[in-house]
Parts: sequence; structure tokens; C-alpha cells
Amino acid sequence: MREFENENISRDDERTRDENVIVGRNPVAEALRSGREIDKLLIAHGANTGSTRAIVAKCRERGILVKEVSPQKLDFMSGGASHQGVALIVAAHTYCTIDDILDYAASKNEPPFIVICDEIEDPHNLGAIIRTAEACAVHGIIIPKRRSASLNAVVAKSSAGALEYMRVARVTNIPSIIDELKEKGLWIYAADMGGEPWCQTDYTGATAFVIGNEGRGVGPLVLKKCDKTVAMPMVGEINSLNASVAAGILMYEAARQRQGIKPIK
Repeated sequence: MREFENENISRDDERTRDENVIVGRNPVAEALRSGREIDKLLIAHGANTGSTRAIVAKCRERGILVKEVSPQKLDFMSGGASHQGVALIVAAHTYCTIDDILDYAASKNEPPFIVICDEIEDPHNLGAIIRTAEACAVHGIIIPKRRSASLNAVVAKSSAGALEYMRVARVTNIPSIIDELKEKGLWIYAADMGGEPWCQTDYTGATAFVIGNEGRGVGPLVLKKCDKTVAMPMVGEINSLNASVAAGILMYEAARQRQGIKPIK
């Protein structure tokens, strides 16, 4: 098994590098000591030596994802600063826990309303989902630690400020979290093409929607854990909706029901 995960240069690197990247061994070590919210550590190929080993060990102690990248990527992201083979991607917002989300719902005397993003990779989609979730009074959003967009500067910008008001939990295993939520009385609904019409289900109780990856949809194991699948009718030539659009439709239907707004007949 490889010691690190690989990561290629993404189209959002240039937009995030000046806003949430810390480079250099000493600055990185200090950021870790401060307890600051960290998304992941990037380490250049072959740089896991000397003081860098201690940085990697500290990240693993804290459960921070470590990814191996090319030196050229770090050159690009550091904007010319001396990175010494390491860079931290700092979260644009503090993550919360599942209990924080549930406690917030309880404080409002409302049944929990949660959105689970199953490997949403595009930060623009995640930001758009957060923006709509805040407008629909969603209590919190859950994202996985791996193979998912994190709370970077692009997500913050795409949310148009909503990230500052939204609780986002980052977890290791989505299927086990679904089991935990079900034990706490939530019904889990996956957005999937083979599901029942989205508007024929009651979402007024404790509800969580699962929104899948932009290309693959909801993963098979996650889908198996859900109580029910729901779908929007597709009457045009294409066969799927953008993930954030599908999420928005489901969230607004739930918000309509939970606010007691009657549909037009």
C-alpha cells in the first residue's frame, strides 16, 4: 500500500493558493502546533525526510490527510515562496461534529434536517449546496475526508457567505455515519435515478438527503444504507441533473413541507 495519496494540479489551485495555503517547514509546524483547522498536508515526492517526518507524524496523529504531489505543484501553489517540500491547505471554516449539528436542531426544537454529500468533488457544487442549505434552514452538512471537496476558499466564495452560518462535519466513513443517524431516528433519502418521485415523500420528520458524486452518483455501499431513493423526472434529452441543482430541489421541497406551505392545485 502506498504511504501517500497522489494529487494532480487542479483548476482551482490558482484561486486558493494565496488564501489558504501555508508553505515551509517552520510555518507548517507552527500552524500544526496552534491547533488551527487543517484540510490536508501536501508533501513533495521524496521530501519525507528529516524534520518533514515529524510534520507528517503530527498530521497523522490529528487525522489530517497527507497527499504526495509533484514539486512543480508546490512551486505553483506557493507563488514563488520557499516551500521546502511541504504545504498545508488550511480550512476556510471550522468543521463541527455530528453531535453539534444534532444539538443545534434540538436547540431550535426542530427535527434534524441534514444534507450528506457523498464525494462531491467540485468545490463550486459544494459551495452552491451550502448556500441553498442555509436558505432552506438545513441544520448541517456532512462531507467525507477523502475524495471530496473540502472547505477551501473556492467553496467559501461559491457559498456567497453562507458558509459562515452553516455547520459542516467532516467524517471518515459515510456509511457508518448513516447507521449512526438512523439509530438517532433520522430517515435517509438518496437522490438516485431509480428512485420514487421526490415530491411524494414526507420530509417533515428527521431527514437526511444524500447527494452523490457528480459523475458516479451515490456510491453502492452508501446507497444500500439509505432508507429510500428519490428522483426528479427527466423529460428532456439529458439523463441527469447537476448535483447542486438536484440537492436544491430536494431541500426546497423539504423546506416547503416543514414550513407547512401548501402546493398549488
